[in-house]
Amino acid sequence: MSTSMVVNKMKQAAAAKGIETQIIAVSMDEFDSTLPNYDCCLLGPQIKYKFEEFKKKSEAVGKPIAVINSMDYGMMRGDKILADALAMMQ
Repeated sequence: MSTSMVVNKMKQAAAAKGIETQIIAVSMDEFDSTLPNYDCCLLGPQIKYKFEEFKKKSEAVGKPIAVINSMDYGMMRGDKILADALAMMQ
């Protein structure tokens, strides 16, 4: 539930800035099939233990990946998380 709330906050921040985005949350089981369809991947801090495994997969398809800062996640700072994601893609 908290992940969907963070996604909604990110979507609101993007809309406020006039940035067209598609932001979704998927389960770990959907990672492999979903990754090629998006520009970057952010992991919730609760699954940071999967980072190295997912990093190898994301690097194989040329996609940046990071773990969301746990403070930003907990405080639902969608604008900050969005800014971090945009910076990853530059």
